[in-house]
Amino acid sequence: MAALALPLAFPSGATATVHTPVRAAGPDTSPGATRTLPLAPLATSGRVIGTPLSQGLPARAVRPFSMVGITWDDVGTDLRGTVQVRTRATGTGTWSKWRTVEAHSDDAPDAGSSEGSASAVRGSTSPLWVGRSDGIEVRVVPEAPAGSRRGVQPGLPKGLRLEMVDPGDEPGDGLGDGSGDLGGSYLDPDAALDPGPAGPGGGIQRGDGTADGPAGDGAFPGEPSGGGEPAESDGPSGGADPSGGDPSDSGDPFDGVGPSEGGYPLGGGRQDGTTTDNAADPADTSGTPVESPFVPALSRSQTEALTGQRFTGGRPRIVTRFGWGADEQLRNEDSDFTDAISAVFVHHTATGNDYECSDSPSVIRGIYRYHVKSSGWRDIGYNFLVDKCGNIYEGRSGGVSKAVFGAHTLGFNEHTMGIAVLGDYSEDEPSREALSAVAGLAAWKLGIYGHNPEGMTYLVSGGSNRYPKGTRVRMNVISGHRDGFNTQCPGTELYDDLGIIRRTAAGLQGR
Repeated sequence: MAALALPLAFPSGATATVHTPVRAAGPDTSPGATRTLPLAPLATSGRVIGTPLSQGLPARAVRPFSMVGITWDDVGTDLRGTVQVRTRATGTGTWSKWRTVEAHSDDAPDAGSSEGSASAVRGSTSPLWVGRSDGIEVRVVPEAPAGSRRGVQPGLPKGLRLEMVDPGDEPGDGLGDGSGDLGGSYLDPDAALDPGPAGPGGGIQRGDGTADGPAGDGAFPGEPSGGGEPAESDGPSGGADPSGGDPSDSGDPFDGVGPSEGGYPLGGGRQDGTTTDNAADPADTSGTPVESPFVPALSRSQTEALTGQRFTGGRPRIVTRFGWGADEQLRNEDSDFTDAISAVFVHHTATGNDYECSDSPSVIRGIYRYHVKSSGWRDIGYNFLVDKCGNIYEGRSGGVSKAVFGAHTLGFNEHTMGIAVLGDYSEDEPSREALSAVAGLAAWKLGIYGHNPEGMTYLVSGGSNRYPKGTRVRMNVISGHRDGFNTQCPGTELYDDLGIIRRTAAGLQGR
């Protein structure tokens, strides 16, 4: 378009506005910023009479941002169309090509829940990480209408607006050496990727026969790779906290800070050996925060001693909310809990793969701000996030070992946890490090609640576009988002690797 060749300026009367905090009125004084612009109809020559208008924004200069998304008034309305953005890189003035924003709105609080029915909740696309930018152009093209060419067509949701997120500065504590690699693949330091005595190596093999690392005949060295009907999970299916206590209790032996075995670099993580019931959880921000950027790794033997579970994976090292720079003033101060964790849903964030691992804290701060400020949720929706270097990050607040009620799989947030891999895996394969991290995290967390990662469990739908409310559904203990909702998430490539993740996690539990 000719407009792209011209110097950009703020159009008269169209300057971006800043959101007020969701929890309280007043100016947003927290690090970072969220700015919005309403979308407007775009003049389109040759449009068929009766078809809905596209909406968007012509190219313009804006204050710097790094993440974008689109929201609309009614969370119960789907955006049926294509959302695309172009951005101008800060400093270079170079415009990107058109990039597609994932328009689904199925990462969300359950309908009818206190969070899902809050007045601040809006419909929203997935956010897209675009890097530091100071110019933007947007177009939202409605889905081609079916049936008659004439008459009123569904159109786009009301109240469409552009959300531009500045995640703020990097946390001052310094994560790793600046490369973004916080220590590699955080699996059980005792078992690594080879728990079997005869295991030939540590590579994860893909279903298509290609391998990352040493080749083997199965996804998990030393473990059988045969299929067959998965066993029923031998753990509880919900209803009680296996620890026997109140899940909101901040004293938790599973979350105690203990020594790390296996040589993981702990950055600023504490190593005081504390593992008692009275130990402070360095990831629990509901009370006075313990300013530790990491929950250190524990070996499988240490974790089994703490949990009393026979089959569990070692606790992986986890970057805390403090570590990735969460502004705790943004979220709702209370945390919600479910009875137990019976299943894991694996997601991709659909934020794009054009990020360095050193960007991961910024990407997560952007997602957090987008979920809270733009979508109106109480906190970031995912329980954990994993980047392509295998770094694991605490998501929704409440304690990393607790059964925290998330907002990741519409209709199935109860008795589950959501692990989101940063990026889009519709066409690109996830890294070995990311797969390893998801497997290690699932082995540990499912082990706390007594579940076999290769097992099956039953969940009751809270209402989704795939299962009506009240439907009892038999699912894999480790499932993909698309197993509970009609969506492409977690992308075909990541979904095809769930069998690898299940077998690896089961092996890490010593099964």
